[in-house]
Amino acid sequence: MSLVVIAYHSGYGHTRQVAQALRKGAASVTGTRAEWLDVSIIDDQGWELLAEADAIVFGAPTYMGGPSGVFKTFADATSRTWFSQVWKDKLAGGFTCSLAMSGDKYSTLMYFVTLAMQHGMVWVGSAMMPSATAGAPEQMNRIGSTIGVMAQADNLPPEQSPPQGDLDTAYAYGERIAMFARARAR
Repeated sequence: MSLVVIAYHSGYGHTRQVAQALRKGAASVTGTRAEWLDVSIIDDQGWELLAEADAIVFGAPTYMGGPSGVFKTFADATSRTWFSQVWKDKLAGGFTCSLAMSGDKYSTLMYFVTLAMQHGMVWVGSAMMPSATAGAPEQMNRIGSTIGVMAQADNLPPEQSPPQGDLDTAYAYGERIAMFARARAR
């Protein structure tokens, strides 16, 4: 059985919606256990869960052109893990959500890529073509990211946003990461 852990922070609940969709997608793959971990309340059990993971997917809202300060605090705390190379060769992925269509989400995903590379992880991209109608809320990968998942909050409460296309994108990305994790665990 492979383990996929979604290590995320959500400021208003929108990023949590994306994390939940991604977890459901990963859990849909036979032989996969998918867990999520709110990094704002990480404890020793959370660090142990991450050490056991075959894949870690990083997620945070994009604030002011990068990941939230709460996520950054978590990332800085991973230096203990880095010293002992605990995450070396684990799979990694990432997702983010912000209000604006761009909102500099790319910078947040690249921050996650850099964090993963610092730890010697192996990054899994989305492998998705952009949607046929750019920006259409019902379309998968409407923002056109290949690095990971980009979602848009649309200035609505988290019960109404991100739209279904963004959540479907996260679900499919969770499936993809879980399939790679399962294949590597054999």
